[in-house]
Amino acid sequence: QLQFVESGGGLVQPGGSLRLSCTVSGFTLDQHAIGWFRQGPGKDREAISCIEPSNGHTYYSDSMRGRVTLSKDNAENTVYLQMNNLKPEDTAVYYCAAGWTAEAICYYDYWGQGTQVTVSS
Repeated sequence: QLQFVESGGGLVQPGGSLRLSCTVSGFTLDQHAIGWFRQGPGKDREAISCIEPSNGHTYYSDSMRGRVTLSKDNAENTVYLQMNNLKPEDTAVYYCAAGWTAEAICYYDYWGQGTQVTVSS
């Protein structure tokens, strides 16, 4: 059974930073593409970033490119999302997810329960 333990969300002021963590079990990070998507209030799900399992290629959405960095530690089975210069429109529930990639697009089969990120002054 695939499991995800997400942490690092919270309340941050505009311009601030957060680092989300996701420790997975039931699989290893070299078996699936791993990444994050989010869903803001009243909005559709939006992919943020994912990393391929084999070659480490990383993809970023246009909305957050330049403000986020995705990394993983295979030994710890943990993936991180460093987010900088956060904006109020980044307020959302952020989900860690596993799946596959095709033509630089991330597709997810499994995800965690999410961690809330609120950007507000």
